[in-house]
Amino acid sequence: MTRLCAALATSALMVSTVAAADEWPSRPVRMVNTFAAGGTADVLTRLVADHLTIAFKQQFFVETRAGAGGAIGVQSVANSPPDGYNFVLSNITQLVLLPLGNPKLGYDPHRDLINIAYVAGAPIMLSVNAASGVGTFADFIAHAKKAAAPLTYSSSGVGSSGHLVGESFAQKARIKVEHVPYKGASQGLMDLVAGHIFFSAQTVSSSAAQVRGGALNAIVHSHAARLADFPDVPTFKELGIDLVATTWFTLSGPAKLPPDIVQKMNREIVAAVSKPEVQQRLRHDGLIAEAMSVEQLRDYIDAESARWKPVLEQAGLIGK
Repeated sequence: MTRLCAALATSALMVSTVAAADEWPSRPVRMVNTFAAGGTADVLTRLVADHLTIAFKQQFFVETRAGAGGAIGVQSVANSPPDGYNFVLSNITQLVLLPLGNPKLGYDPHRDLINIAYVAGAPIMLSVNAASGVGTFADFIAHAKKAAAPLTYSSSGVGSSGHLVGESFAQKARIKVEHVPYKGASQGLMDLVAGHIFFSAQTVSSSAAQVRGGALNAIVHSHAARLADFPDVPTFKELGIDLVATTWFTLSGPAKLPPDIVQKMNREIVAAVSKPEVQQRLRHDGLIAEAMSVEQLRDYIDAESARWKPVLEQAGLIGK
């Protein structure tokens, strides 16, 4: 009798879960942006939320929970019920770099999250204040070589893609730099325009407006090839520096989400980023969209983790 009751209870739970997935979404869905308003993550979160609102005929609203390199926002979703009403636009920092650097982070990306769909990737651009007199990569290196003190640079936080690209670049170019971490791209770029730091290592999408407006000079970026919307900005690779990197963004949710919801969300994100008008809009801001299945995304993140671990070790950022 005990076994029968247990079996009936399990069966009832399964039926309830399937029914919930079939009815989903029946109320507004939370989409967490883990960085400050106005940055790449915020733009992408709102783009995804707008598409999903139309696709599922239910409101997907954006909640900004910035701080700790985005870990606070990710943890808020990782700790949520796996019912399909809490998602987060996570990225390489929160899924790979921070967990490698801090094993006591508060969440385990493998145990506590499921990564649903790849949204877009943003190369890192190094830019300087236009008033600095530095207009090209050669100018930049010449200035760095003769500078009496290390060149200060901003990123979106310790262990972020910008931080690692800045450090990797400095090692390969044999120049001295000093990292100044910020909670998001906006404040770091404001301080760069104000002349408080010498250069920034931020995503192309974060820097694009200031570069187009003439406040900043773009020196080099980390994509494998030149970008159509920034044809005059060289890549590290073409300048002889072996450095190709992308700050990629994915849609994630709490582990144990019903598979049906995971697949529905993946299909809609793939549909969204495949639209020519969406790809054009993203390219304008230096973002490269790519469609991936859930399985392809899992393999991609595993490969990125293996790739960046030795870089973090060399930079002394692997935690105990």
